[in-house]
Amino acid sequence: MTDTSRGYKAWLPAERWRDGQRIEAWRPLLERIEASMELRPNGPGAAALRELSRGIGTLTGLQPSLTLKAGPPILTLGSPEAARPALNELNALPLSEEAYALRIGLGSEGAEWSGSGYAVLRGGSERGLLHAVFRFLRLIGTEQDGPRELHEVESPRSVLRMIDQWDNMDGSVERGYSGGSIFYRDNRILLESERIADYARLLASVGINAISVNNVNVHREETKLIAAPLLHDVKRLADVFGSFGIRLFLSVNYAAPIELGELGTADPLDEGVRRWWKRTAEEIYAAVPEFGGFVVKADSENRPGPFTYGRDHADGANLLADALAPFGGLVLWRCFVYDCHQDWRDRSTDRARAAYDHFRPLDGRFRDNVILQIKNGPMDFQVREPVSPLFGAMPKTNHVMEFQIAQEYTGQQRDVCFLVPQWKKSLDFDTFLNGPGSTVKRIAAGEVHPLPHSGVAAVSNIGNDDNWTGHHLAQANLFGFGRLAWNPDLDAEEIAAEWSALTFGAGTPAAAFVRELLMESWPVYESYTAPLGVGWMVQPHYHYAVDVDGYEYSKWGTYHFADRNGIGVDRTLGTGTGYAGQYAAENRDLYGSPESCPDELLLFFHHVPYTHVLKSGKTVIQHIYDSRFEGAARVESWIERWRELEGGVDDERFSHILRRLEGQLENARQWRDVVNTYFYRKSGIPDEQGRNIYA
Repeated sequence: MTDTSRGYKAWLPAERWRDGQRIEAWRPLLERIEASMELRPNGPGAAALRELSRGIGTLTGLQPSLTLKAGPPILTLGSPEAARPALNELNALPLSEEAYALRIGLGSEGAEWSGSGYAVLRGGSERGLLHAVFRFLRLIGTEQDGPRELHEVESPRSVLRMIDQWDNMDGSVERGYSGGSIFYRDNRILLESERIADYARLLASVGINAISVNNVNVHREETKLIAAPLLHDVKRLADVFGSFGIRLFLSVNYAAPIELGELGTADPLDEGVRRWWKRTAEEIYAAVPEFGGFVVKADSENRPGPFTYGRDHADGANLLADALAPFGGLVLWRCFVYDCHQDWRDRSTDRARAAYDHFRPLDGRFRDNVILQIKNGPMDFQVREPVSPLFGAMPKTNHVMEFQIAQEYTGQQRDVCFLVPQWKKSLDFDTFLNGPGSTVKRIAAGEVHPLPHSGVAAVSNIGNDDNWTGHHLAQANLFGFGRLAWNPDLDAEEIAAEWSALTFGAGTPAAAFVRELLMESWPVYESYTAPLGVGWMVQPHYHYAVDVDGYEYSKWGTYHFADRNGIGVDRTLGTGTGYAGQYAAENRDLYGSPESCPDELLLFFHHVPYTHVLKSGKTVIQHIYDSRFEGAARVESWIERWRELEGGVDDERFSHILRRLEGQLENARQWRDVVNTYFYRKSGIPDEQGRNIYA
């Protein structure tokens, strides 16, 4: 695996501009850098200076001169004389640690580039300066016509912006669709790998500030990461990420006191267990002073937890929180807890209710350094789900929203599915839990409830494939998560356009088409897979290919209840599982009636006849038929459009993306034919257009 792959550098500067006029337009601004900072060799300030010089050199071939002096974290480019008023103004700005200010002036003429312009980048700290540098590099990578006047002051909306790796020490990645782990092989940490630092660069470039580097399903070897023999290696990992302003966390095994052979119990109220975790925390922080804390999956999908001892989640989380508190450590406690051994015959059991039922009664009982990590939907990262009703429903408890960048149920990085529009829909959702305007993004930003910790987290989609993400276009999801975590008000199309320009070249036909394809991809993927919010319909455990009844008679849950008369799950208060009642009244009433429920979630909340008429004017069954055919046809059209770009995209990426699209078309056709045939056989209602359905 080398950095010669066209996809390895992802959206960071990767190749020289071919347009000489573009280079000349930027030249006066990029030939000279004055740096003011207390330069620490392995600090974010050094990374900022290195990234700026490297980026300029890669894009333009210029090697800017450098003047370094002591002072606050500021970089000045271009004319220092012209920059002086802006420098004085930005110096006086109050900035939080991760915030930055960026000012570009074009010289005395103001409206036109005079060659005596400047750019001033100031950070609230070295970390803020690093954010400013990556913002500046994105700017010069997307602006074709040279500099423009700009005055920008930004700080991240969410305090915690975290990536969770699901890597195992044997080198595998759970739900990994891009090769093996970049962190581990043969039960050792790959400290010699340059890819780890390159990954830290990618994450820092989009504003990520925390990472957990092992799977939440913590197996025996990973349990040892918190033990003394491996802490030196963990420290070296923490240093790599810390040099880019990213704090390192570990997923821990709740039964570690037993697994490591030191105790016979993991009872959170046992004094011996409490002393064990306290001593372990002391050892961790002695070795890794900047350690972030623990991520915990407990009492979920057969993982150990406090339920074994008759205790609850607050008891379990507080045990770890008390051990970490003296060092400023955090506990991220996942709320993905449900009965994974349920009886499919029991229609009253509803997996969607589980997180709220388990955690809502515990509000106010968690320590201040516990953060509940709540999946964006109540199920499991499906292509369409409502927002989890638990998010925002615990005003006395820190919580973050968890997304999945890895496309477990959305094409597994074989099918294109740009997830930013899906995440935007979740972030923009109004919970009404503290009146109108109590949106998820404001709760995640700590603007609705005054809690010490809030933010967003996501499951990573990278591996050791040359292009990081298996599918070149899947990089857009990693990029997009970071950009949204920093600023959830960004528009999905704006993010798609920015990534496409940085990756395929500003103003190119390839970038224009990729932007269009990305924005279509989520609704297209949904259109040939599970309809109207019903979810699943995938092969058990594998989760890619179609299997309409794969989970329907399963201990993991029952999801569509299709019979000869209709389809969908009744989750209403009056006649169903009562799940809809977990929302504030405004959303409870919206979802509670088939007439008011949004079509895209109809089958999540209601069991309706196949002849039920949607707001589109189509019946449910006709919508199923039409959308399956339309989805497959749209993928076919993408292939035709992509073929037209041959010669305009490098051969490696052109061939790779073409092969992936051809595979996606095969998958879409299989979904189309299986789903349509299944529901034709169930309903006996023919397609109004007489298309080929395999009766």
